[in-house]
Amino acid sequence: MSAGPKPAHRLVQIQRAWVHWRHTARAGIRASELLLALVAAALGALSGLATVAVGTAAHGIQRLLYGIAADQRLSTIPSLTPIQLCALPLGGLILGLITWAWMRRYPGPIVDPVEANALRGGRMSARDSLFLGLQSVISNGFGASVGLEAAYAQLGGVIAALTGGALNLRRSDLRTFVGAGAGAGIAAAFGAPLTGAFYAFEIVIGSYTVANIAPVAAAALAGALVSRLLGADTLIFHVKVAETLSASHYVLFAALGLVCGFAGVAVMRLVALMDSAVSRAPGPRWIRPASGGVLLAGLAWFTPETLSAGHGAMHMDFAAQLGLITLLALLLAKTTASVVALGFGFRGGLFFASLYLGSLLGRLCMVALASAGVSLGIDPLAGALVGMGALAVAIIGGPFTMSFLVLETTGDFGLAAATLTASIVASLIVRETFGYSFSTWRLHLRGETIRSAHDVGWLRTLTAGRMMRIGTATVSADMAPAEFRERFPLGSTRRVVAVDDVGRYAGIIPVSAVHAEPDADGAVDRFAILRDASLTPEMTIKDIMAVFDASEGDELAVLDPAGRPVGLLSEAHATRRYAEESEAARRDLTGAA
Repeated sequence: MSAGPKPAHRLVQIQRAWVHWRHTARAGIRASELLLALVAAALGALSGLATVAVGTAAHGIQRLLYGIAADQRLSTIPSLTPIQLCALPLGGLILGLITWAWMRRYPGPIVDPVEANALRGGRMSARDSLFLGLQSVISNGFGASVGLEAAYAQLGGVIAALTGGALNLRRSDLRTFVGAGAGAGIAAAFGAPLTGAFYAFEIVIGSYTVANIAPVAAAALAGALVSRLLGADTLIFHVKVAETLSASHYVLFAALGLVCGFAGVAVMRLVALMDSAVSRAPGPRWIRPASGGVLLAGLAWFTPETLSAGHGAMHMDFAAQLGLITLLALLLAKTTASVVALGFGFRGGLFFASLYLGSLLGRLCMVALASAGVSLGIDPLAGALVGMGALAVAIIGGPFTMSFLVLETTGDFGLAAATLTASIVASLIVRETFGYSFSTWRLHLRGETIRSAHDVGWLRTLTAGRMMRIGTATVSADMAPAEFRERFPLGSTRRVVAVDDVGRYAGIIPVSAVHAEPDADGAVDRFAILRDASLTPEMTIKDIMAVFDASEGDELAVLDPAGRPVGLLSEAHATRRYAEESEAARRDLTGAA
């Protein structure tokens, strides 16, 4: 009677089966758009579950700390006791300490879905994403003026990234999966599948193509369905715009978009200025969120609407009759709270804060016009919703995303058209005067140059170190020309790199130039060209081509940090590699095989 397979042999069989399954699944997904959409729908459902879990956790902390009811939003609380106000500094202290401990062990920045898709081909870290989710839950749960939407998108994106990585998907499919997962998280948060889908297209993927519409739409639908089945609190308004929109209405909404565009730029710059000022302040980093919590507690004492993201406050304000002074006070208080929260290190996003701020700004403009005697027959609440979408576009981006959000939360097509008008104007203003969304602006402050999630990561793989030709012949710069001609006869090679007596680069010597002067004496150093033009291994294609243009050379040496040559790179080869990668990116964008 034979014994069963040994444990080591069984493990090998399992590993082989796993590898075979991965290859089979990858081939099936790449060959079948239906299978790709089905997998994306499953990812969307998981993203929806993650969204509901994060929202429930944050709301549970709020119920524990502030004593609110299960169906109550924190920002609707009428007043706060001194003990409740202590929650904000306490939350800041907890957040500061765990972030300090985390950064000591993992000092690198956390990559969000936008950066992952723009620079890393969709690769994300599960460990970092879970920690960001924890930071967001603490920040929002203790009442800081930040939203959870960043955590929703982050967790949805990393679920998709891990799945795509396990399936070993190609770069374009993995980017689509990350966009689908992040979009599903947003769709689940608002109960709005079109909003989630276009969030993926416009903000996370950076393009809308035939190849990615099915998986993204399937994931967004699944995420929204899961949140509704679980009874999540979605964003629904019942407001109607004027029965018919005239030219004067569209001009008014375009003007509102103009105001929102400049307001969005102001908010983003204020966050950056606050962050810069706080970073220069004395004291340990871990104490900064607690200090910010003290300031937020002071604001909340006078204006509880500044607490948390502001979902409940926006609903409450829509149902109230608010005058100019009240609207202006709320707008300034919420802006200050959001800037302080982000500047002092609380973790979260400006997505919902920008919606609330936009609703206040839009309503403020409509009330101001009415007070000045200008009546266009538009409900101030309709102006609030248009402003909500326009300011969110100015800060977050995505004109269609926010227009569909208004459509799905109100069911009013006229209001959605008005929102699109204002959103386009706001987007143009931001692009012309600022050039970044909030997520890409914060990356810019970190030294990155991306302006959207469009895939530019492949450009950074085209480095001099990857493209150079190694094994290049070198000679001493003081070698005699006769010895050089004997060692390198015509036809043996085109160029030789000259080095000094310690091995540092001293120029490139054309072999033909030395042979053209058979009676030359001295050293071959006299024939050296491009002495001051060279590349380094980490240079990207953009920097490489700039050096070629400036030097007017057709082949340059690549030097290590000590100045020693490690290879040669020709302009023709660099240009050809760029063309090949550009064509591959174009095929991915169009869905071509």
